[in-house]
Amino acid sequence: MLQLNQPSSEFNRAIGDAEDPSPQTLSTLVGMVRRQLPTILTIILSCLIVALLYLFTAAPRYSSTASIVIDTRKVQLFQSQSAFGDVAVDSATVETQVEILKSENISLTVIRDLHLIDDPEFAGGNGGLLGAVIGSISGLFSGSHVASEYELTRGALQRFASNRTVKRVGLSYVMEIGFTSHDPQKAARIANAIADAYIVDQLEAKYQATRRASVWLQDRIRELRTQASTAQRAVVDFKTANNIVDTGKGLMNQQQLTEVNTQLISAHTATAEAKARLDRMNDMLKQEIPDASVADALRNETIVKLRGQYVDMASKEAIWSAKYGSDHLAAVNLRKQMAEIKRNITDELKRIQESYKSDYDIALTREDAIKSSLNSLVSESQLTNQAQIQLRELESNAQSYQAMYDNFLQRYMESVQQQSFPITEARVISAATTPLVKSSPKTLIVLAAALLGGLILSLGAAIARELTDKVFRTAGQVEASLGANCIAILPALGDEAGQSTLSGKFSKKDLQPNLLRYVVENPLSRFAEAVRSLKVAVDLNSIVRENRVLAITSTLPDEGKSTLSTNLAQLMAHGGSRVILVDSDLRNPSLSRSLVPDAKCGLVDVVAQKVRLEDALIVDPETRLSVLPAGVTSKLLHTNEILASKAMRDLVALLRSKFDYVVLDMPPMAPVVDVRVTASYVDSYVYVIEWAKTNIDVIMHNLRGAPVIQEKLLGVVLNKADINVLARYESHYGRYDKYYGRYGYTD
Repeated sequence: MLQLNQPSSEFNRAIGDAEDPSPQTLSTLVGMVRRQLPTILTIILSCLIVALLYLFTAAPRYSSTASIVIDTRKVQLFQSQSAFGDVAVDSATVETQVEILKSENISLTVIRDLHLIDDPEFAGGNGGLLGAVIGSISGLFSGSHVASEYELTRGALQRFASNRTVKRVGLSYVMEIGFTSHDPQKAARIANAIADAYIVDQLEAKYQATRRASVWLQDRIRELRTQASTAQRAVVDFKTANNIVDTGKGLMNQQQLTEVNTQLISAHTATAEAKARLDRMNDMLKQEIPDASVADALRNETIVKLRGQYVDMASKEAIWSAKYGSDHLAAVNLRKQMAEIKRNITDELKRIQESYKSDYDIALTREDAIKSSLNSLVSESQLTNQAQIQLRELESNAQSYQAMYDNFLQRYMESVQQQSFPITEARVISAATTPLVKSSPKTLIVLAAALLGGLILSLGAAIARELTDKVFRTAGQVEASLGANCIAILPALGDEAGQSTLSGKFSKKDLQPNLLRYVVENPLSRFAEAVRSLKVAVDLNSIVRENRVLAITSTLPDEGKSTLSTNLAQLMAHGGSRVILVDSDLRNPSLSRSLVPDAKCGLVDVVAQKVRLEDALIVDPETRLSVLPAGVTSKLLHTNEILASKAMRDLVALLRSKFDYVVLDMPPMAPVVDVRVTASYVDSYVYVIEWAKTNIDVIMHNLRGAPVIQEKLLGVVLNKADINVLARYESHYGRYDKYYGRYGYTD
């Protein structure tokens, strides 16, 4: 950034630095809107007009909606009757059904059933004035080509899909089917047709799936029947080959083994009992007379009777022996009888002993026979057990094949039954009805969208204009970019002010109101007040340094520097000061051509000392302003040498001594370098910039290339400002308009 003459008010900068950035940002946005208000309003109005045209030309469209629900209770009711298809309904299932509703299969079914290919709405027409215009334009490019049936179908399918909407209602099992058409009845009819086509498609899909399953099950059942029969036959053959007989309660050899084992236990017990009786009998034979317990144990009536007799005789023999003596005949007879009884008892015991021995031998023989039979059965059982391993495998295979056969047979029967059930999970809960109100275009929404779109576009355009606005419009921009004071902003003057010339020793009656005398003819105008502010800045700057020789320059031609130079000089002279206006633009002396087109001599002649200064001057009789024209400059090639010459410096020194103010109308800086050579005798420069026209980059480039001028730059004047537009950039310009009349301002 250039650092020329900094703004004089440090107090204002301090306040600006202390302000909160949020109000500054808001103020910047408000300022941008105020500056670009015409652009914003124009774009918004254009968008609203386009929206209104659309609303008047677009054909109305009507939307109708049908609702379908996936009934989970129906799924549960027929779950046992379905062979394959009925599964639990989850979110993914509902989303899948939504995609099925959007499929081409459903759409093509509806198109065929309702003959939509022949419908103009689906054959290319959009309806309404706008649709007719679009159809006409597309017809010009399509030529005379006749569309085939396939092309018509694809086109109808594309338009059908664009007008159809299918969505799931929240997280429920309900799906909404909507269709939009220019005809409300057609919209309802197509929406219901989509729902019906979906249900029919579900039924057809179930039937086809069940039928394919039945065919597959028949083949599979046939295979399983053969496999099950083969497996069962293998089991029977294996049992026959290995003598495996199943009685229903187990294998026969296992039962025999159990029975023989039981018999062996019984035989072993009987043998033990027989041996015990035999041993007891042997012990009894060792006794002379068995005691009563043995006799009772034997339960033999003969022995019991003989023993009783023996006991009686022994009792009598004891009595008689004690009474008559042991040798008494009766006692001897008794002892003989007792001996006979004893022999009889012994004989009976031996007979019993032989019987017991016979029983023991029989029991022992039977036990040995049972043991032999048991060993044989154990050997057979071991072989059978080894064969049972393979038998169990064969039986397992046979059972598996049989179970599979039974299962598939049951499924086959279910699938056959399922074909006769025309039931799907979906059902229509709300049929589409003829809509009474159009769904589009919605007037309020279109206008709101147009307003919002226009607002966004206008703000974007405003921001783009702000970012690309590389010109000066406000004093703040000048001070921020150039670092120099903006002394004044001159309003643009209308073309109604005519131009007149000053020739010779002109009188007041020769002067007509024109741009070069505007401050004299209109002293209470905005323009005159702005020039006065420049005069005040010149006088205030004189306190710091001598400020009598002023040079007025600009960046490019036609920025109004000559108009400002003349009016500033006229204002100073009209105030009573001695002022001379020198046309120093030797390349293009437009000031001289406007004021004194008939001048025969001027600055060039005075510097060349061909004429005297007094002879070249022209004085305004009203303001007493002295004007030194440029003279004849058509043959000059090095004007910068003239302006930098010692004679020019001497002339300016002479003018400084004769006049209070010397105003030099300099050439622009961009085309020529003449201004840069005048710094040695110029006190201050006033830089004129055409408002909202001259590019900032060009201005900064020229000022950077002339540091000497930067040092003596009094300030910048923005010229040709549109006050009405400026009020959008500098709000105070429009804010104080109502007060200007109180002070006599005429414009």
